[in-house]
Amino acid sequence: QVQVVESGGGLVQAGGSLRLSCTASGLTVSQHGMAWFRQAPGKEREAVACITYYGDIIDYIDPMKDRFTISRDNAKNALYLQMSKLKPEDTAMYYCAARYLGCSRSQEDYTSWGQGTQVTVSS
Repeated sequence: QVQVVESGGGLVQAGGSLRLSCTASGLTVSQHGMAWFRQAPGKEREAVACITYYGDIIDYIDPMKDRFTISRDNAKNALYLQMSKLKPEDTAMYYCAARYLGCSRSQEDYTSWGQGTQVTVSS
């Protein structure tokens, strides 16, 4: 049974940092495109970044490239999102998702999802 679990969210002041973690069981992260999505209140879920099975990184939101860094630890079968210089507009539920082999901007292409971890950035 595949299970994806996010952690690391919380309340942080603007300008602060958080590191989100995603641990997977029942799938091997190095064999999947592993992505972070986020959904702010009243908005559609959007792709943030993805790392392909061979390790290439795709940043889907250009303005965030210098603030958010996606990474993977194959030994721990885990995915991470290091977020810095956080802004109130980064407030959202952040989700980890898996897609066999490759990455996609479209959430419909992902087969495994976590329940999400809430990130709230205060001004």
